[in-house]
Amino acid sequence: MGNTLLMALGLMLILEGLLPLLLPQAWRDTFKRMIELKDGQLRFVGLMSVIGGLILFLLSK
Repeated sequence: MGNTLLMALGLMLILEGLLPLLLPQAWRDTFKRMIELKDGQLRFVGLMSVIGGLILFLLSK
C-alpha cells in the first residue's frame, strides 16, 4: 500500500512537472488566467479535477 502511494505521488510530480519543463511560457500564461478566475470558478475546476481523478482511480481497479 505504501509503495503504491509513493508511486502515485511520484507519477503526479512527473506529470505536473512536464508543462513547466517543456512549455514554461504556456505554464505562466495558464497560471495568470487562473489567478483571474473567481473563487467559484476555481472551485469548479478543482472539483472537476477531483472527479476526473476518482474516475481514473476507479477504472484502474
